[in-house]
Parts: sequence; C-alpha cells; structure tokens
Amino acid sequence: MARKITVGGVSVGGGSPVTVQSMTNTRTSDIEATAAQALRLQEAGCDIVRFAVPDMEAARAIEAIRPRLRIPIVADIHFNYRLAIAAAESGADKIRINPGNIGGDDRVKAVVDECRRRGLPIRVGVNGGSLEKPLLEKYGGVTAEAMAESAMGHVRLLERFDFHDVCISVKASDVPLTIAAYRLLSQMTDCPLHLGVTEAGTEYAGLVKSAVGIGALLSEGIGDTIRVSLTADPVKEVEAGLEILKALGLRRRGIEFISCPSCGRCRIDLIRVATEAERRLKEFDKNLTVAVMGCAVNGPGEASRADYGIAGGDGEGILFAKGKTLKKVPMDRLVDELVRLVREHTEDDS
Repeated sequence: MARKITVGGVSVGGGSPVTVQSMTNTRTSDIEATAAQALRLQEAGCDIVRFAVPDMEAARAIEAIRPRLRIPIVADIHFNYRLAIAAAESGADKIRINPGNIGGDDRVKAVVDECRRRGLPIRVGVNGGSLEKPLLEKYGGVTAEAMAESAMGHVRLLERFDFHDVCISVKASDVPLTIAAYRLLSQMTDCPLHLGVTEAGTEYAGLVKSAVGIGALLSEGIGDTIRVSLTADPVKEVEAGLEILKALGLRRRGIEFISCPSCGRCRIDLIRVATEAERRLKEFDKNLTVAVMGCAVNGPGEASRADYGIAGGDGEGILFAKGKTLKKVPMDRLVDELVRLVREHTEDDS
C-alpha cells in the first residue's frame, strides 16, 4: 500500500479512495475565467484541480482564486523554480515539478524547503517525451525502465533533502508503455502514484486509451489518484474519470446508468431514449442504479440489480424496480415516469 499524502485536506494514498483530477485550460492569469472553469470542474465531481503556471502573473493569480474553491489547487511548474515558490506563497496546495528541468540541486532544494515549510506535497511528473538524454542512451529510447529510473532518480534527490511528501507519475501516450512503467514503479516505491495516459487524444479516442490504461492499473491495485487527459472540455475528463472508478467499483457518486445494446427485437428508438434518460438523471446525486432496456428480453431480468428501470415494448413499455414490474406506461411517457420515480425516491430519503 502506498503511503499517504494530504493535498489541501484531500488524502491521496494510504488506502484512501482514489481521487479524480483535471486541469484547467484557461490562462491562469485570467482570474475570472480560471475560477469559473475550476468551479465547473468542482461541481462535476473533481477532487483536485491543476493550474498551469508559466509565468509570475499566473503564480500570483492563485491567491485570488484559492478562496473561491473547496477543492485543492496544484500548481504545474516547468523550468523556473521561482514560479514554484511563488505559487506556494500564493496558496497552492501542491506543487508539480520535473526536478530535471528546473535547474541545479540548489534550486530543487529551494522549492523543497518552501514546500516543507508550508506542508505542501510535491508531485514528480515524468513524461515519456521528455526523458533525460543519458537515460535514452542507456536504454536505447523511451522504455518503462527508463521512465521508472528517471522518476526514482528525482525522488531520491528530494529524499536527499529529507523530503518524503511525494507523489509520482510516469505518463506516456503509448498505453502498454504507460502500464509497464507504472507496474515497474509500483514495485520500487511506496510513494502514491498519479495515473494517466498523456496526450491520449480527442474525447472518444482519449477516453478509450485512458480507460484501458488507467483501468488496467487500478484493477491490479496500482494507483491512488487519476487524471484522464482529453483534448476536450476538462469537465469531460472528470466525468470520464468518475465513470472509470464506477466501472471498477471504486466510487459511487450519483446515478449509475446501465443500458443494453440495441438489436432487431427493439421497437423503440433506444439510443434516443437512453440518451435522454441519462441526461435528465444527471441532476440526482443519490447512489442509485438505473437501467434503460430495449425490450422484455433485456428488461427486468437482466437488469434485476437496478434500483429502477424501464424496458421498451411496442407502443408501451414497463417501469420496474429491483427486477419486478411496477406498471405499463405509454411509450412517450416512459422517461418521464422513470425520472418521476427517481425523484420520489430522492425526496423520500431527504
């Protein structure tokens, strides 16, 4: 089990629930835009949000944004150690650095000393695309071994300064390489691991790659916090991350939605009905399982674990709960009746 670190009151590692992260894509120096997007991520269920800090204006902006959020802020730093110190002074809850690109040991120590003084953890972030030249030469290119050695070299540097409040990531755009690197790293350290497939792609392709890579590792008990990287609205990253955790039984938050694939028995526009039901059920935060099934064959029987559900028919469908039929409903009222049933359940429990 990984040791525990604390990021602004959120536990990572040590048997804590796996957390979901995302990163804003606004200019951090634009305080209003960045705060607004971070609030959207927070409302979507994001546990930890990261800001790019490319300049001093961005580092100072954290001070104005920090009071507006409940969730912790991670400052993402490259090249300039002074930005890390400024971000810490401005209220960041964690600093992400690559110790190999912010200068000599004295500069790394300056960051470490500031983080220690403020009780902030550091994430050592290694990417396959920016490995040190000696390691590329040693291993003949980007390999899992090279990535793990790079990460551990950076961790040992921090440990030389008696700093142990560390989280590690070893991300690549290649899924098998990413999985292999994290597997290897998990055998080398008890630092909590931040999982992700970097540069995964657009919403659909990126989600598939991330689900495979992150899901494979989590299913093996590897990983303590995750970020799904998508070329899309960052809220989609949070939604994807939560769905990955739900699929593995690691998180319950709101409605777990299940639906069957359509087939020739179906007499309704199942895709439209399922999409509408899922959209309308997003407003509920009760931990319920809701099913939308296409016909009686895939109805209450196969969806018997669902708390509530509907199954299509010809002109009418059925509303069911825990595998038992409640009543028949005209087709054009099926989704309305399902939403009404969930709302009644929510109100009864409040």
